[in-house]
Amino acid sequence: MNTIIDALNTIFWGYVLIYGLLAVGIFFTIRLGALQFLHFGEMIRSVLGARQSDKSGISPFQALCTSLASRVGTGNLAGVAVALYLGGAGAIFWMWMVALVGMATAYAESTLAQLYKVRDGEGQYRGGPAFYLSKGLKAPWAGSIFSVCLIISFGLVFNAVQANSIADAMEGAFGFNKLIVGIAIALVAAVVIFGGLRSIARFAEFVVPFMAAAYVLMALVVLAMHYDEVPGVLATIVRSAFGLEEAAGGVAGSVAAAMLNGIKRGLFSNEAGMGSAPNVAATATPNPHHPASQGFVQATGVFIDTLVICTATAVMILLSGVLEPGNGVTGTQLTQAAMEAHIGDAGRYFIAFAILFFAFTSIVANYSYAENAMIFLGLGGKMGMLSLRCAALAMVVWGAYQAVGTVFNAADASMGLMATINLIGILLLSGTVAKLTKDYLAQRKTGVEPVFRADEYPELKDKINSDIWY
Repeated sequence: MNTIIDALNTIFWGYVLIYGLLAVGIFFTIRLGALQFLHFGEMIRSVLGARQSDKSGISPFQALCTSLASRVGTGNLAGVAVALYLGGAGAIFWMWMVALVGMATAYAESTLAQLYKVRDGEGQYRGGPAFYLSKGLKAPWAGSIFSVCLIISFGLVFNAVQANSIADAMEGAFGFNKLIVGIAIALVAAVVIFGGLRSIARFAEFVVPFMAAAYVLMALVVLAMHYDEVPGVLATIVRSAFGLEEAAGGVAGSVAAAMLNGIKRGLFSNEAGMGSAPNVAATATPNPHHPASQGFVQATGVFIDTLVICTATAVMILLSGVLEPGNGVTGTQLTQAAMEAHIGDAGRYFIAFAILFFAFTSIVANYSYAENAMIFLGLGGKMGMLSLRCAALAMVVWGAYQAVGTVFNAADASMGLMATINLIGILLLSGTVAKLTKDYLAQRKTGVEPVFRADEYPELKDKINSDIWY
């Protein structure tokens, strides 16, 4: 099994996704007229006006916070440190680039998720890649494969990995027993996830802005402490990306290493094109009442994840002077060492709490994605949801005290398959995305609030829910 899993990961993450996700991002950037750059103001406007909800959906702001809860995880702390260790400062530049084109991909998949959403048995909006693959492409088999992969990776295994990160951080900072930490995480998570989607959305709406603001505020404090060095660090990032900076040692100075590690870690962090965030994007009540509006909201999530939070981690590490390629200190340890260099022993505790918040919010958000997949598969009844919740919580406890390497590799392969299916789907549906975008922007240009009118899309008849889009 390990041989098969390793082979699949080599194919997916060595070739298909590294180049595929980047190529799809560039494709949508061109096809949508550099939407994420020329209409950045519309993204901000969509978020600021995103408080509206109704009995069927959560607010777009809650959807943004829930997707950020999943996106902003240990990858923003440990993943950035690994990218710097293996690829040098230039890796951060390539993380920026992949996020900038990934914003277009995130826009496209979330717009489609909104368009093809349905109501579940309780009247709540549901949707995501499984639904637009099934309804938009008439390929329910692809939706089923996608859903199974999503449940395995996001619903179960990744939650074990996040719990493992929390347990490691708590043991390292405070000496807590890992099993006790795992049980405590599971109990608190149970309170949130047994409340269903709206409970998860309310939790994310409260916690995510707080944790992101606290982390960015700490980064600003560090910047203020080293304000005279900041321009040099930013220049080093750009120069290193093109091999113009003297290497600190070995592979870390090569352009290829910077590109590979920056792109890889950037894609893993922002999840654009993976097909995860659209599951919560579909559950929102859009404002304005047009599928494209939620696309703009979720594109903002990619910007916040990488351009803001990952950059905060990178700058704090680079300003600390503790990055030494070849010494074996990487991941969470490197981030903790950087914070200790800035604020003393308190840095170790700050990173431990940051991991606690970042990873815990990922656990509950990842679970919410799996709910959508269960509903698509027809397993959304009380027993089905109870089974999923118990399995997810059991994986949290197990992951807290077990080495999760092999299982994590299996989840990587599962996520690789679901991402590949999603990329093919959004490419085949790109014409619909382009038409929706043109319609939305044309209405904005005339000074009216965009509204989706189903009669202007005859090709979508019998594919979308007429009770939602009319």
